[in-house]
Amino acid sequence: MSTYDLEEQEQLAELKAWWKEHGNLVLTAITLALLAVAAWNGWTWYQRWNSGQAAGVYETLQKAARAGDTKAVREATGTILEKYSGTAYAPLAALVSAKVHFVTGDLKTARAQLQWAVDNAKQEEVRSIARLRLANVLMDDNALAESLKVLEAKPAAGFESLFAAARGDVLFAQKKFAEAKAAYKEAIDRADRKDGALRESLQIKLDALGGG
Repeated sequence: MSTYDLEEQEQLAELKAWWKEHGNLVLTAITLALLAVAAWNGWTWYQRWNSGQAAGVYETLQKAARAGDTKAVREATGTILEKYSGTAYAPLAALVSAKVHFVTGDLKTARAQLQWAVDNAKQEEVRSIARLRLANVLMDDNALAESLKVLEAKPAAGFESLFAAARGDVLFAQKKFAEAKAAYKEAIDRADRKDGALRESLQIKLDALGGG
């Protein structure tokens, strides 16, 4: 006598038939899902490893910057931008490098590094910092029109006052005093009420132009 009653045998037969028809598809779907999980885990691990490697080079870069070792700064920055450009350390490295080269008077390299940060940084705040510094370097390089163009970009939230102030400085350098005055007024209006130092410095510049 069979160990299954008629209903159980019918259910088993239906299951076998279904598996025969769909089993390969199910196994394929499971295999693809497992491969996707493995790929994701592998990518996540690689990203962590890559970021860790970049962090080590970035630390070397910071030490070289503090020591004023321009050659070491250039080498460390090159390594990060070439091998770890997709990490958050890359635009930060470009900012550090730009500062060092600006101090040494190499405005061409400083401009190139800051432009790299503007073009490649993923965080809006970092891009805004790079734009402000690039605008200042261009001002020092007497490229006033280029400086204003850099400042036309919409800044990250919280940077509006600094961008307006920078525009005021460029316009003042161009002897466009009425426009500079308007930019400083905008900067004061947008400045954080708690940032007394910034508001005071802006008011001094505005007063120098006749206040208002």
